[in-house]
Amino acid sequence: MISALATFDHQPRTRIVFGVDSVKRAGQLAREIGARKVLLVTDPGIVAAGHAGLVQKYLTEADLDFAVFDQVRENPSENCVENCLAAAKAAGIDTLIGLGGGSSMDTAKGCNFLLTNGGRMQDYWGVGKAKHPMLPFIAIPTTAGTGSECQSAALIMDEQTHQKMACLDSKATARIAILDPALTLSQPPRVTAVTGVDALAHALETAVSTKRNSLSAMFSRESFKLCSKGLGEVLKDPKNVEARGRMLLGASLAGLAIENSMLGAAHAAANPLTSHFRLVHGMAVGMMLPHVIRFNAADPAVRKLYIELLGYEDNGKADEPARIEKLIRSVENALALAGLPSSLGDCGVDRGEIPHMASEAAKQWTAGFNPRPVEPRDFERLYSEAFRPRSEF
Repeated sequence: MISALATFDHQPRTRIVFGVDSVKRAGQLAREIGARKVLLVTDPGIVAAGHAGLVQKYLTEADLDFAVFDQVRENPSENCVENCLAAAKAAGIDTLIGLGGGSSMDTAKGCNFLLTNGGRMQDYWGVGKAKHPMLPFIAIPTTAGTGSECQSAALIMDEQTHQKMACLDSKATARIAILDPALTLSQPPRVTAVTGVDALAHALETAVSTKRNSLSAMFSRESFKLCSKGLGEVLKDPKNVEARGRMLLGASLAGLAIENSMLGAAHAAANPLTSHFRLVHGMAVGMMLPHVIRFNAADPAVRKLYIELLGYEDNGKADEPARIEKLIRSVENALALAGLPSSLGDCGVDRGEIPHMASEAAKQWTAGFNPRPVEPRDFERLYSEAFRPRSEF
């Protein structure tokens, strides 16, 4: 069912530039890919932190014209993309830079789809639906979480259904990802926590996905090693630049794992929590992750994959159930350190909505790649378990 020798077809598309102060190369790198007029896509928080002004400075130093769209919203919707598109058309741009978290990068990618191929975001829901080339895109993450800088997907929310549309196309992938750990120092503690949990979840879910292969497994393992160590470090010492670097690189490697594998039930269960109860994505994923691990580990083949991942920190002497529980406890400890609530009830989620959320979760894109088949009744069980405080398990 799941084989490390599964076939894959990988063509590296993104140049990764990593290091403290690497953002200083933004203008030079944009010039290298032919930029003349850039649209900088970002959000008000990144502007307030001074990062947008910094990138504008480096674009100016490289003699590049630019315009700025700084109205990105969390979990961007079609309207957000349309507003960005209007700014891009008005400026006559030939290159996009996404600066910020996953929302900024998704908005820039969504804008790129519509600017170059026309239509609406619904037209690109799925894989490989863009018929024409897209403009060069540079991704500069300021959070260590989504790994969007290394992925070909734009995740855009449908205004009517509130479903996240995964629009995947290799042409949407960033030409260059600039990974500067110094940019993540300005993250508020809450953002550091929830984005870091998301990155850790990416490593864990890609490691057992039905699309797992030897290449994605390599990215998942290295990401897990970096994030499982780095997350605790940055939460305890937010100014630790080395730990910030571990998280930023780990998140990007998890993005590469997603690109070559896929996610699973924790992400599928998170989307209804985000759309109906406004739980931040990383929090929603984190609340569901321990329960999904326990559900998946009931399959012996999947259990071995989790143990293989944990092997970097385990001396191998414990029996399999104990090792799975160790993995779950390590995740729960990270959630507690991140200050995440202990149960869905503590998040304000209505227990009466479980059947509705379970039905929606089963229809999510990522549910189909979970290593154990997961039906609405399984999601009902997972949501019910997530209403119990972690201390009860």
